[in-house]
Amino acid sequence: MPIRKLLNSRSKSVNQAAIILAVAVFFSQLLGILRDRILAKTFGAGLDLSIYYAAFSVPDFVYSIIFAGSIIVAFLPVFADHYTKDKEEAWEMANYVLNAFLVFTLAISGVLFLFAPQFIHLIAPGFDPEAQSKTVALTRLMLLSPIIFGLSSFLSSILQYFNRFLAYSLAPLLYNLGIILGVIFLAPRFGIFGAGLGVVIGAAAHLLIQVPAASKCGFKYRPLFDLKHPAVFKILNLTFFRSVAASLNQINFMAITAVASGISAGAVAIFKLSYNLSFFPIGIFGVSLAMAAFPSLSQNWTDGKKEEFYKNFSTAFRQVLYISLPIGILFYLLKDPIVGFLLQSGKFGMRDASLTAACLGIYSLAILPQCLMPLILRGFFSVKDTKTPVILSALFMALNIFLAVGFVALAGKANVFSSFLGSIFGFKPSPSLQMVSLCLAFLIALIFQFFLFMFSLYRKIGDFGIKEIGESFVKMLPAAFVLFAFGYYSLPKLAVFFGAGFLGSFWQDAVVGGFGFLLYFCITIAFDSPEAKTFISSILSRFKPYGRKTN
Repeated sequence: MPIRKLLNSRSKSVNQAAIILAVAVFFSQLLGILRDRILAKTFGAGLDLSIYYAAFSVPDFVYSIIFAGSIIVAFLPVFADHYTKDKEEAWEMANYVLNAFLVFTLAISGVLFLFAPQFIHLIAPGFDPEAQSKTVALTRLMLLSPIIFGLSSFLSSILQYFNRFLAYSLAPLLYNLGIILGVIFLAPRFGIFGAGLGVVIGAAAHLLIQVPAASKCGFKYRPLFDLKHPAVFKILNLTFFRSVAASLNQINFMAITAVASGISAGAVAIFKLSYNLSFFPIGIFGVSLAMAAFPSLSQNWTDGKKEEFYKNFSTAFRQVLYISLPIGILFYLLKDPIVGFLLQSGKFGMRDASLTAACLGIYSLAILPQCLMPLILRGFFSVKDTKTPVILSALFMALNIFLAVGFVALAGKANVFSSFLGSIFGFKPSPSLQMVSLCLAFLIALIFQFFLFMFSLYRKIGDFGIKEIGESFVKMLPAAFVLFAFGYYSLPKLAVFFGAGFLGSFWQDAVVGGFGFLLYFCITIAFDSPEAKTFISSILSRFKPYGRKTN
């Protein structure tokens, strides 16, 4: 009963919701890293793991087209409008919308199931026929997951409306746990298909944890179906451009997977493992704060309170900037011990770890802009502009694919480009240098995307506090330089002192990361950075509501 009551508890403020989301995302990301470690240990950076990630791209594409967060953004205001007028009608409308989108999901999944061989040939042209056949079978198995996630997304929308963030936040943890259990218990018998079964099991857990809380809110499933229902058309209209933008992102990853599949057997696995590591802070700080801030930003703009909107956006922007700047630096400095500690184990050897660390080092340079991108996107959504992100995402995708194909081709031959890149990373023209060049293309496109989105948002809504953001950034820079110098000069000595291996890598990460961030924090306090004060006051005060009884 206490657990059930806890799952049904309501968050009473944006700050409390942000804390719940951030903590849940933190543990979900930790489980995600543990998942990747177990996958790497079990399969190594070889063909099987590349097959797994290539197959994963198809169900991810289905989910992106129909759901991928756009349903939550679009469904919430429509449901809220109905609920304030007539609660019974709101629940009826929810069922019409749910069933309509489930039909869409089943239809698209069915088409992809039938034509999976053709899609996999496009996504992984570098795989041999046997590997492609295995990828097709795994894809068809994992196409169950977007159908389950479709149901789960609607429950998530309902829980967000009623501020039941706890059950919603626990769902991703159970999803990752399902994959982990699949790899541990099913992979020994079914190979990489054990991981695929884990994906389906995790998706089911993601759904089931939210059912009791959604039911407590008043939701009851009813088999109501009418594609002509006004709410269905309204949500389709609201989600169209967001879905296109999300699908463009997935198409981009598919294109990168296609390029990587032609480099080497484990290139797809290296790309995904290194990218997943770099996404760890992005998911915790960038996504969770943007999600928590979005309702207030949207309401500010709708109510015509532009000054309040600018203030809230600028504050959130500076908070993300404050925390993501040192994290990006630390990830770059600690790329080798991070990979050594988190991934190097079992079949994932030193050579795989070295290449993954090089890729992580490149991605770490984009951690700051990627942490800010979720908030910038919510800025567009708050002012009900869904077209601009689609256009900008298409430009990003085109640039990334163009650079990826060009860089990989150049890195495979002896020329000025490969010589220059090889002198930086220590690789001769080879699959390893091609892998590094693929990540470099992604980095350049990401930075281009960030500045393009920033400029476009500024033109769309006006000055959202550029001067204040610039002043805060200037106060952070001295601390960032000191942090980099501390890590750069101390890390080689610590590597000798602690040695290599699992524990040696752990202590290098802990000492440089812990003392480095403390140093950064103290210097920003000395420079009177308001974000540093906000950061510490948030940690000390945000948990106070949990000491009181909630209804």
